[in-house]
Amino acid sequence: MKTSAPVFIAVLSFFLNFTFQGHSQDVTSKSSDQHLVVLVKYKTQPLKSKEAVAGLTKLIEAVKTEPNFVSITILTDKNDPSVIMLYEEWSNEAYYYGDHMKTTHLQDFIIASRAYLIGPPEITGWKIEKKFAAE
Repeated sequence: MKTSAPVFIAVLSFFLNFTFQGHSQDVTSKSSDQHLVVLVKYKTQPLKSKEAVAGLTKLIEAVKTEPNFVSITILTDKNDPSVIMLYEEWSNEAYYYGDHMKTTHLQDFIIASRAYLIGPPEITGWKIEKKFAAE
């Protein structure tokens, strides 16, 4: 099923507004240095996973220059390469849900990604309760 660009952009805009609308009120009352982990799950069009990873890589190169960026890891499902997950870490939750979402490079990616993604991603925010590492 091929989705037209205006429909895709409208659906993605609605999804982003709906997803982050509840956060805008909560985030302002939280500490400005609250660490945030974000999981972003994408589904690619058939045979477009390499193109999607390339598009995400280009996006992340720009995102790396943003304030409050900590890291992003691109993961692909080992049994289904059309499923891509980003594991993102940010040092400021308010920045992520606010200014980051308005960046030109993210808005450009949303438009360009219609060529290889099926639809908008599933985005969830997480706080770190405990972190363990090898000694």
